[in-house]
Amino acid sequence: MLSYRHAYHAGNHADVLKHLVLVAIARYLGEKPTPFWIIDTHAGAGRYALDSAHASKLAEYREGIARLWTRTDLPAVAVDYVNQVKTLNPDGQLRHYPGSPWLAHQLLRKEDRLRLFELHTTDVKLLQEAFHGAGRQVGITAGDGFVGLKAMLPPPPRRALVLIDPSYETRDDYTRVVKGLQEALKRFATGTYAIWYPMLPKMESRELPGRLKALGAPNWLHVTLEVAAPSREGFGMNGSGMFIVNPPWTLAQTLREAMPKLTEILAQGDGARFHIEGESR
Repeated sequence: MLSYRHAYHAGNHADVLKHLVLVAIARYLGEKPTPFWIIDTHAGAGRYALDSAHASKLAEYREGIARLWTRTDLPAVAVDYVNQVKTLNPDGQLRHYPGSPWLAHQLLRKEDRLRLFELHTTDVKLLQEAFHGAGRQVGITAGDGFVGLKAMLPPPPRRALVLIDPSYETRDDYTRVVKGLQEALKRFATGTYAIWYPMLPKMESRELPGRLKALGAPNWLHVTLEVAAPSREGFGMNGSGMFIVNPPWTLAQTLREAMPKLTEILAQGDGARFHIEGESR
């Protein structure tokens, strides 16, 4: 399925959660001198103009990053995330939003590497343009990230964050996420894996966290952010979740401190809430 374009949703509440977690994990990996990789299986276009026809059609960023843009009371991890977005908007006006690849690249050191996969023919060209001149540090593959991930693992430095966030347009995406993580853990059991998913009324969405837990990874963390109660009509995304395998030991506490304020700021009505659970053994 190649109809999905993330430009329509850039900077929304789901991006806030996903990218805040990405920044927190990348920061942690950078604290040790050993090189690390970040692998993004569904990279998108890399960065987005919020005044473009795609982004302005739904303007979802207004209920996401825009609500954080001028706040002075954000938790530290949210301040770090917003500051990364501000580097793409040096005049202080929110006109551009960075995708996961751009944020990841900002947080790499010269010895670290970024490996990107994108299947959409238009977005992969935009991705290549976004990283023109980046050299060997950034590798871009026009292809299926689930397939490409197999050849990437384990990465040479044996330290990596793998971000998995398909469009979930089809039921098959849910199955591929579970199978992809299962196969990845066999190849690279010590890697950090961050799986984003939408909270939707459909059964596949509701069952995904349980299916990921059932894989039996000894260390995992699951955080969700619902900005409103599910619609009575049974349509639409009311929140999203991040399921992290082998999370940094600091991440759970970081999120416990940050999520109450983020939920308050991003709430779109009654029913806004967050949930954090995990296991370490």
